Amino acid sequence: MVKHQPQDFSDDPDPSEFLFVSLEQKRKDQTKPYDGKKMVWVPDEKDGFVLGNIVSTKGDLCTVDVKGDERQVKKDQLQQVNPPKYEKTEDMSNLTYLNDPSVLYNLKERYYAKLIYTYSGLFCVAINPYKRFPIYTNRVVQMYKGKRRGEMPPHIFSVSDGAYNDMLQNRENQSMLITGESGAGKTENTKKVIAYFANVGAVASKSSKEKKDKEISKKGNLEDQVIQTNPVLEAFGNAKTVRNDNSSRFGKFIRIHFGPMGKLAGADIETYLLEKARVISQQPLERSYHIFYQIMSGKIKKLKENLLLSDDIHDYHFVSQGKIDIPGVDDAEEMNLTDVSTQNVLDRNHSSRSCS
Repeated sequence: MVKHQPQDFSDDPDPSEFLFVSLEQKRKDQTKPYDGKKMVWVPDEKDGFVLGNIVSTKGDLCTVDVKGDERQVKKDQLQQVNPPKYEKTEDMSNLTYLNDPSVLYNLKERYYAKLIYTYSGLFCVAINPYKRFPIYTNRVVQMYKGKRRGEMPPHIFSVSDGAYNDMLQNRENQSMLITGESGAGKTENTKKVIAYFANVGAVASKSSKEKKDKEISKKGNLEDQVIQTNPVLEAFGNAKTVRNDNSSRFGKFIRIHFGPMGKLAGADIETYLLEKARVISQQPLERSYHIFYQIMSGKIKKLKENLLLSDDIHDYHFVSQGKIDIPGVDDAEEMNLTDVSTQNVLDRNHSSRSCS
């Protein structure tokens, strides 16, 4: 019998405050004043909707008090408020009153509490925090691995694990669709999904230790190579826009393949609808694809010389009509990451052909 050593996640930060509502906060939320007959959501030009209390009703008009300001509002424009027990609810399909203001309020309150994932029935809603939260570490992967959806707080890992287990149990292909506007976090969440599958697929059980030892030198780093396709794709297909410093300017369809026991076996990625116009034209506050600026950083010795390039990017009008750098981004370091990732992916493909 092969004995597995317990994994040490002591270096991973505690993710609890980014996943769970604390007991203290729950108690505080439950004690909020509530009157189901008087409390309503009132349309507001600035905030969308605000909380108010009905003072009086006359025909189709209601007098509503909003923080000391009385407003005349049509009755059909007012919407009901949910009881305090639904404060920061993890699944909005459970709301007693499922209306626009209640959904927006719940998402806002969870976001302010650093809870960026929320379920809405079968869907998982993610709000980009524009900062790094420690909720994608190996420690968090193990927290969600093999758990039912209702056993853990909302997370992209829970959705991923559900798809992975359904694939193994039902022997059917699974699909995940990640959608949203520019800057919503589609690219980052896609990378987290790939990383999760690579992680759980890497530790899937083998039929014997001998088979595992035999294959580890051949496939031991396949998981890393699948993950490393991301920097390559981003270098050639992502660019700075007004709204997003790392906007994907193309679509991608990713297939991740697993063996009968759930072991990661490979992946293939189809790209489409690349924004070709960006190659030769950019808006003043935008720039072209990252790879051009990475090459011009000079990180790889003799690369510019071999490509017959000068040292001044302004010599090339097609890529210098807008911004040529991104605050907080080192194109030289990004070039190094792109180069290393490309070599690893190419080496893997070469090894696969040699073995076949």
